[in-house]
Amino acid sequence: MTEPSYVLRGGLIVDGSGAEPFRGDVAISGDRVAAVAPIVQQRGAVELDVRDLAVAPGFINMLSWAIAPLFHDGRSMSDIKQGVTLEIFGEGWSMGPYTQRMRREVMERQADLKYEVDWTTLGEGLERLERRGVSCNIASFVGAATLRIHELGYDDRRATPQELGRMRALVRQSMRDGALGVGSALIYTPATFADTDELAALASAAGEFGGMYISHLRNEGDRLLEAVDELIEIARRARCGGEIYHLKQAGRENWPKLDEVIERVEGARAEGLAITADMYPYTAGATGLDAAMPPWSQEGGHGKWIARLRDPEMRRRVIEEMRQPATTWDNLYRAAGSAENVLLLQFKNPALKSLTGKTLAAVAALRRKTPEDTALDLVIEDDSRVGCAYFLMAETNVHRQIGLPWMSFGSDAGSLAPEGPFLLSNPHPRAYGTFARVLGHYARDGGAANLQDVVRRMTSLPARNLKLQDRGVLETGAFADVVVFDPTRIRDHATYDEPHRFATGVEHVFVNGVAVLRDAEHTGATPGRVVRGPGFSA
Repeated sequence: MTEPSYVLRGGLIVDGSGAEPFRGDVAISGDRVAAVAPIVQQRGAVELDVRDLAVAPGFINMLSWAIAPLFHDGRSMSDIKQGVTLEIFGEGWSMGPYTQRMRREVMERQADLKYEVDWTTLGEGLERLERRGVSCNIASFVGAATLRIHELGYDDRRATPQELGRMRALVRQSMRDGALGVGSALIYTPATFADTDELAALASAAGEFGGMYISHLRNEGDRLLEAVDELIEIARRARCGGEIYHLKQAGRENWPKLDEVIERVEGARAEGLAITADMYPYTAGATGLDAAMPPWSQEGGHGKWIARLRDPEMRRRVIEEMRQPATTWDNLYRAAGSAENVLLLQFKNPALKSLTGKTLAAVAALRRKTPEDTALDLVIEDDSRVGCAYFLMAETNVHRQIGLPWMSFGSDAGSLAPEGPFLLSNPHPRAYGTFARVLGHYARDGGAANLQDVVRRMTSLPARNLKLQDRGVLETGAFADVVVFDPTRIRDHATYDEPHRFATGVEHVFVNGVAVLRDAEHTGATPGRVVRGPGFSA
């Protein structure tokens, strides 16, 4: 063995397999792990004493929205400081395939973070981000909504056989470019207009290449069980793996459904289906005010949505449906229980920035209007979906989910830094705290799971589900994505009131063998690469 670049001495090795940790050394040579052993005899060019720390594979963020943040700041600060070395994109929308019109729309809808969309395919988009220079690795599903917009626009109708054929061809091309599978987000328009047959057809095209189907379920509340059944049916018909994005039970009356969800998932797994889930460790979700309004109001795209909200008759109908139990769509406003449980986070209009961090109820009181009227007005005035957090979930369910053996983790957020344009909006605290919170608050302090199993489900479990070669494990020959952290003090600090606060406890992070974090400080290195899925053909 040539001289290793680094030897990490005497750490607690948590190798990602779920096996009992052991004391040992890790040698890194080039972009690979050269040795993992109780004692590595050879000296390294750099020797690091990590006797009081744990050494693990880099963590995989199964649901990342870091595309725009990484174009602005490739350091990926809030995730790197938690040990995340791979960001997975593609919840319904992906960086391609685009038409010229879609490229223009993406740029028109940008808010605080702006970047040029000068590519067409998903593969080109990922390569463009890699060339920009990023500290983390990146990978993506191809978005089912992106495919639908490509062929059908924003219409509420079934795809014709010809359109569906073209969508399937786009899936195949994306898989050859390195996509991980097909990702959907079925509460949003126009994604919600896709039926089970369409989604199964797209997933089966990905399955031809070993890809999987992953979905923000059609309903996470009143029809949660039916939505889980749909995902399992799609995976069965497509003969591919299936994963539930950010599993939750939205709305107090739905909190008892976790038992039945677990029964369905474990029943499917016993049948031989590769069904898994991921989650973030918080009782609030974050999305937009579009999730509080019926899908029909948003058909045709953003401009037509705004026009309907301005129309008095349409406006009355939207408000009436916001207040009623929804049987055909996932009404997060109702699931939250009240406007007090809707926290406003992100505006693009400078005149509205002062409302950031206030509840919808508080803004409604300031304006002396109903919360529903206020929500519609804010969307119109901001000319955006208006980012917000909905408090929806039970703490006991979050704790229980942390320990499920088929559960991995995703922030459902960007990777940010407390500086520059990132400070113009409030993120959900999950952007800065997801992985540290699982390891510290829930696993170490709350006893929800042991260290080696949580690390397994942050590393080798998602890597295996995604069929990634030589990632997610700490073993000889694997890519040297490595995190060194203090298991006794890793902790999240971001809150809803103060969300721009880094987690602490991660000391060193290596990506493809390059140190991007040393002694808890970012080195400025950007060694991140596109990580491609099982269908990739160069």
